[in-house]
Amino acid sequence: MEVAKILQPAVALMIWTMVMWVWMYATRIPAMNAAKLDPDSLARDPSKTLDDILPASIQWKAHNYNHLHEAPTLFYAVCLVIALAGQGGGTSTTVAWAYVGLRVVHSIVQATVNKVMLRFVLFALSSIALMALIYHAAQIVFRF
Repeated sequence: MEVAKILQPAVALMIWTMVMWVWMYATRIPAMNAAKLDPDSLARDPSKTLDDILPASIQWKAHNYNHLHEAPTLFYAVCLVIALAGQGGGTSTTVAWAYVGLRVVHSIVQATVNKVMLRFVLFALSSIALMALIYHAAQIVFRF
């Protein structure tokens, strides 16, 4: 059985999410050590967060890692629906790769310079790609 091509960008985004996880901890742990932060005391004080203590540029990676668990969950689901329906090639795969590319660029922008309007444009474009994939899945499932 040939694997649906649309699963490739889905797995690529999973890999990228783990890259962001590594980047987040590679910067966060040294920053926590430099701040002489006791994680247990932070856990006991709900009025303080790492956003209050660590530099914003360190937290940008963590914020992006969290973002990669929001809208991309729909992306993974729609890729599976399209793949299971046997429609996981062609334009759908191209749109899925565009989505992944936009999310990777969004991550890099957020984790480095964090220009909000640029992030918004990238997020909006990736959302349009996601909407197109969801529309295609709806066409398949509801046969319209």
